[in-house]
Amino acid sequence: MAVVDTLTQLVQQAVDAAGWELIVPPVQASKSADHGDYQSNCAFRLSKVARDKPLAIAETLAASLPQHPAISRVEVAAPGFLNLSLDTAWLGAALADQLNEPRLGVAERQGLVVIDYSSPNVAKRMHVGHLRSTVIGAALDRMARFAGHEVVADNHIGDWGTQFGKLIVAWDLWLDPAAFDEDAVGELERIYVKFSQEADGALEDRAREETAKLQEGDPRNRELWQRFLDASLAEYDKLYGRLGISFEVVYGESFYNAMLKPLVQELIDSGVAEESRGAIVIPFDKSDGKGLAETPMLIQKADGASLYGTTDLATVRYRLDTWQPTKIIYVTDTRQQHHFRQLFAACKKLGWVDEGVLEHVWFGLLSLPGGAMSSRKGNVIRLQDVLDESVSRARAVVDEKSSMLPDEERAAIAEAVGVAAVRYADLSQNPQSNVVFEWEKMLALDGNTAVFLMYSLARTCSIQARGGLPQELAPFTPEHPVERELTGALLRFPDAFDLALATNKPSVLCEYLFSLSKTFNHFYFELKVLDSTGNDRNTRTNLVEATRRVLHQGVTLLGITPLERM
Repeated sequence: MAVVDTLTQLVQQAVDAAGWELIVPPVQASKSADHGDYQSNCAFRLSKVARDKPLAIAETLAASLPQHPAISRVEVAAPGFLNLSLDTAWLGAALADQLNEPRLGVAERQGLVVIDYSSPNVAKRMHVGHLRSTVIGAALDRMARFAGHEVVADNHIGDWGTQFGKLIVAWDLWLDPAAFDEDAVGELERIYVKFSQEADGALEDRAREETAKLQEGDPRNRELWQRFLDASLAEYDKLYGRLGISFEVVYGESFYNAMLKPLVQELIDSGVAEESRGAIVIPFDKSDGKGLAETPMLIQKADGASLYGTTDLATVRYRLDTWQPTKIIYVTDTRQQHHFRQLFAACKKLGWVDEGVLEHVWFGLLSLPGGAMSSRKGNVIRLQDVLDESVSRARAVVDEKSSMLPDEERAAIAEAVGVAAVRYADLSQNPQSNVVFEWEKMLALDGNTAVFLMYSLARTCSIQARGGLPQELAPFTPEHPVERELTGALLRFPDAFDLALATNKPSVLCEYLFSLSKTFNHFYFELKVLDSTGNDRNTRTNLVEATRRVLHQGVTLLGITPLERM
């Protein structure tokens, strides 16, 4: 059991023993060593129930707290805090027990989770704007698997719709076959932009005709569409390979096309959907959620065409029928919040899901200093170019500082560091904040960066290699204040992980790992490790191994390649 859970349970027992009814909130790590290792503020919540001052309630709780080997001292501090100091020997034993478990003290979860993320549009390069959904989704994917969930990662690509009619027209008018052979997706993107620049009424009509032919199964249009799809997936897979990302399934919008008309008819027959001015909609009222009553969900146009909402309803039905998930998570940008509120409300009206099964993890927009990116305008920064530039900058630093390493190893280090820098620059920020893409910030190699975490991890490996230390972890007694500080920080890994998973914010895990790395480096510079003896050496070598385990697992969860030397 994690330290916070252990202490919270003891406070709960004290509350129960005193005869009060309250679900005790988790204890919090103290901000100052003068206030013990952890604090409980439940006396403030109890003051209204018990009709007494928080200070008096805290004193009652201190007297009722069960004896436990974890606690060496209990103090009451004005105006009503309960300060808990941990036993030194218990600290070291608890950390060893925690980190010798496969999940490093994280409680095992049950159930299957579907995570829908990345989702680029076919025939367009992945640009830096795709970064957020891709790396946030991948981190949530890794975290869910680590916690024990079975996960189905689904890359719901945009491979259907009117853009393909435009592409087919552009293909016939402006295709450069040699350019397509050289860079298929680049050429498709060029002619798509060309269509947007040249489009008039006649071209738009022609594009609609080609779209209709595609959807009706025209052999030539289907063959072209398949070429567009195959070329795009091949390019995407190269980028996903660099990012260490894979998907169980890649079911695009086209996968659900045959399901749409029967689904619309089913919704009409059930009374959930109705006709409105020739179109089919799902109406909402105030009981369905804030802001939904004014805007019904359009699921079929008057001309019979389906929409994203129709496809998304079919997608939910398929996922529920196929995998019986306990949760389906969608990772998209903030602009789709209203759409998903409608989708989730529709699924509840249909009786498909219970509350909490569908979850939208939205994130802020990533833009250029000059404004939003647009494939139609052609003002995008390719994700591949960002990764290449970051790796190039990392290689220059590696060549300067580690010239003694073989060229092949320096190249591998530069690739790992460069890709990690881009990934961490996004993950370390609150996902719901808007982000302006700036090269220097994105590719920074110092401060709160992937490089600092990776270097701290490599330092633990270096210490072990120099001392010939085995990667074992046994109970120890952290006597020195710096040792206690690092031990306490390491014990908080499950709490940081749980909060990151519960809030769908990898940034919480980033913040914890950055703080842990700073604490470890303070420990490294303050205390001797390999030159120490007796209990000091036992404690410090165990702390090095404990730090290695947590940092290794932490960066892996973020999708960062752990390196043993840099």
